Amino acid sequence: MTEPDFASTGAQEPIEIRSSVELPAHREHITLTTADGLTLVGELATPLSGEIAATLITLHPLPTHGGFMDSHILRKAAARLPELADIAVLRFNTRGTESPHGKSEGAFGDGVHEEHDVRAAVEFAMARGLPNLWLVGWSFGTELALKYGMDHDVVGAILLSPPLHRAKDSDLARWVGSDKRLIALVPEHDDYLKPDEASERFALIDHAEIIGVDGAKHLWVGESATTRVLNEIVKAVNPEKYPLPTVWQPGQA
Repeated sequence: MTEPDFASTGAQEPIEIRSSVELPAHREHITLTTADGLTLVGELATPLSGEIAATLITLHPLPTHGGFMDSHILRKAAARLPELADIAVLRFNTRGTESPHGKSEGAFGDGVHEEHDVRAAVEFAMARGLPNLWLVGWSFGTELALKYGMDHDVVGAILLSPPLHRAKDSDLARWVGSDKRLIALVPEHDDYLKPDEASERFALIDHAEIIGVDGAKHLWVGESATTRVLNEIVKAVNPEKYPLPTVWQPGQA
């Protein structure tokens, strides 16, 4: 099904927010330059109003298993949250990763060399003057957020389906006593780390918020899972816009 082009149709009927609906936003193809000289491809989506309450720097799932900046939760965050919640969304492909937006230079660094990629994204956001930076990692992206989030001026990190494979207890220990928020959304039926196990692993971080999500799986398949994830993100970063509407009226912004 082809989604409506709101700008050209002038449609005034309410639109149900579902699947691949892309709401209005400023969308800019961007490039990031890493300290080791690589060019990474990305996109920055910002509210048409120009009023930005918070900024999400998204870190995608494992590229060797199909993860990229266009993985569905991250794509839908960029499609909906600028308009619905005054949130800017920065997505990019880590080194060696290819998606419909293009391919970033370099090769997969197993979460080690990607330290430079995270830094490049944060520095880009800071240079643009984007406010209230949050890291939002999904699966492999959570490992990057945990390993490198403490090195940057971010409000906190939101972790979707953290596997805790590459991120070790020593990485978690760096968050102890920090004023940076740490929120983990853990699916009930996750393939790698379930809610009870996550509570044990994160127990050393007193302020970590572990949210078990009943019925969900690692890939957050389905509109109900997407809605839950995006609502939890909004509740954390711009609670005035929580909960998100399920329909959108063209011209309401």
